Amino acid sequence: MAALNAVGFDADINSPSNHPLRQAIRAEIAKKNVPSVVPLKAFFEKHRYRNNPTQELSQYISFALAAGGPPNFAIQKREMEIPPDVLPLRELSPMLAKFYEEAGIQDLWNRSQRSVDQYLERYQEPVINTILQVNGYLRQATTGFRGRHFQIFVELQAPPNQVHTRSYGNEYTIVVTPSAQPRIFEIRDAYLSFLLDPLATRDREIVERKHGLADHAQRAQALEEMYKNDFLLLTTKSLVKAVEARMDKSPEFAHQALLEGFILTPYFSEQLISYEKQESSMMVYYKEMVAAIDLVKEDRRLSKVEFVREVAPRTISAAPPPPVTGAPKTLEDAEHLYESQDFEKAKQLFLDGLQQTDQKPLQAKAYYGLARISLQSKDPESAERLFLKTLDTEPDAWVKGWALVYLGRLSLAAKELDQAAQYFQKALAVEGASDKARAQAQQGLEQTKQQ
Repeated sequence: MAALNAVGFDADINSPSNHPLRQAIRAEIAKKNVPSVVPLKAFFEKHRYRNNPTQELSQYISFALAAGGPPNFAIQKREMEIPPDVLPLRELSPMLAKFYEEAGIQDLWNRSQRSVDQYLERYQEPVINTILQVNGYLRQATTGFRGRHFQIFVELQAPPNQVHTRSYGNEYTIVVTPSAQPRIFEIRDAYLSFLLDPLATRDREIVERKHGLADHAQRAQALEEMYKNDFLLLTTKSLVKAVEARMDKSPEFAHQALLEGFILTPYFSEQLISYEKQESSMMVYYKEMVAAIDLVKEDRRLSKVEFVREVAPRTISAAPPPPVTGAPKTLEDAEHLYESQDFEKAKQLFLDGLQQTDQKPLQAKAYYGLARISLQSKDPESAERLFLKTLDTEPDAWVKGWALVYLGRLSLAAKELDQAAQYFQKALAVEGASDKARAQAQQGLEQTKQQ
């Protein structure tokens, strides 16, 4: 993104929804002598979508997700596995490698971490709540099939108000750019697709028996071609729309989805009423629900539908998020008190938060707060015990990474170098840990080698 902006990618450059980081990094690079900008500009010019800046950005997001990281940015996939929109961009890797070095991107990245972490905080709580709500509705004990991963990226240098989703093999990714409100509806939609799509694949034979209904979708002018060409995908998205309508208590949304071409949404909406009254998980209930589709009845229903020509704008995502209450609010207040160095009041609220919830990730936040207060009280033994308790209580990646860094520092102070090195290495291995925690872990690891 730094390279794209440096060579003049100006989509929505004057929008008030841009994050300040976009202009700041662009200005920093403009001050430097970066020879690689010249060939990069020629490359980007060759791959312009002059009338569609969203599509222009989309190809580079695909490239970024398919390529490896610095310093080489090499695509580590076989040619047959490379996404089609990435194939024309393969020559970009060596150019980016030069730009990365000449523009000092690693330094700019490190200096940007505070802004990145602050923006991610807007998403952390609502995303956790959304994941828990979806898992609860589908009665999921885990986040999907073993070996599959769902990841969210927030790209602050990109033009605002965009959402991009990708599914490459077992990796499902959603990329969101700056916006006035967090894009929680879109994230929920993507997460539901991530969980429900494997069910259609698993029960492909049963789903395909209903393929005759797909002819009705061909009449829907507003429906994207990928849904018209893939009945499994259309079935999954129809179910996603139905679940969203039930979760939001919004039957009009289910009807609108039908008018846009998601032809099975009304059927699934009706079936979900029965699903909610029984005890099986969606993973178990799905096969029975799809098998029960009455082709004659649904054909009769769909024959009467007059599909719309355009997709209606979804306004729910602009609604303000619900106020934080209960244990999350207590822990949020405790964190503010800790930052204000009011450690006694912060300690009491962390203890209160611990008593208000049985959710392990929230308990981990409370233990993490208490552990840091113990450090401030010069009680390393209690701090160590509480950081270990944090790790035993299913912390999120951000908390887990920092807890391991603190444990490494405590071991380093106690001259337990092998133990310290193990903690720092574990912190570096935490997927989703903050970059600042990783940097501190790497620094601590170097210190263990010097002593």
